[in-house]
Amino acid sequence: MAATRTLARVIFETSRPSQLVLVLGVYAFGAKIALASGATLSVPALLSGAVVLLPLAASIHYANEYADYETDAMTDRTPFSGGSGALHRTGLPRTVPLAAGAVSLAAGIVLTAALAFVGLLPVRAVAILAVSVAFGWQYSVGPLKLAWRGLGELDNAVLGGLALPVYAAAVLDGPLGFVALASVPFFLLVLLNLFATQWPDREADERAGKRTLAVQWPKRRLRYTYVGIAVLAALSLLILAVDLLPAVVVGASLPVTPLVVWGASGYTERTVPWPTVTAMVALLALQAGAWCWLLVT
Repeated sequence: MAATRTLARVIFETSRPSQLVLVLGVYAFGAKIALASGATLSVPALLSGAVVLLPLAASIHYANEYADYETDAMTDRTPFSGGSGALHRTGLPRTVPLAAGAVSLAAGIVLTAALAFVGLLPVRAVAILAVSVAFGWQYSVGPLKLAWRGLGELDNAVLGGLALPVYAAAVLDGPLGFVALASVPFFLLVLLNLFATQWPDREADERAGKRTLAVQWPKRRLRYTYVGIAVLAALSLLILAVDLLPAVVVGASLPVTPLVVWGASGYTERTVPWPTVTAMVALLALQAGAWCWLLVT
């Protein structure tokens, strides 16, 4: 019985529940932009999109836990990096999350096919989800293993910052291009978050042969890139404010600025990347709140 409880706990923890909550938050964010832009609310479709998203997102997290087994064993885990720590704490083999990922992936595929068949998921939403899941797995495992080649940061940011909101818009038959453009500032902060969270693991990643940008690039280049992405995020907000983003959304984004500046000032020196993580989550929450305000006014 104790062994069963341990196994269940490891399966739960390696799914990374806090990140699954964030995935649902980004999904809701994309749906709110779509609804504020003229899409029609369909509760069954919205719930269907979330139901298939969760097991598929969990399968990606399981694959990452499996692939990062060696580097997670050597790093000092933080709340934002180093994996869940469940395997090394319990001594269970790395095949546990791999098996859980396979089951979760199969369940997600079956659910997606069933809901698409009954007309609750549009074809373009299924297509976006399929490509996203493929690249989500390829972040960690072969043949591409993008995170091990210095391409994982961009891959993860595109999936979490752009593809996920666009998927939500597709579920509601909303304007995909509009939602993609409106999500650009958030996407850039997700990219900053990847730079920040990869840094604490750089030494363990290097020993394990995982060639993230934090491993490949010198500190100065990483800092310049971080600042460049932060400036680009600010510029994108200003450019989109001209014709696309409502003033209330732009205004709601401004309180994040001090957090981004703080994150930049300590990047490559700070071991816990919480200022950048907080900036990303705060931008998501503030912009989502602003889009909600537009829906009810």
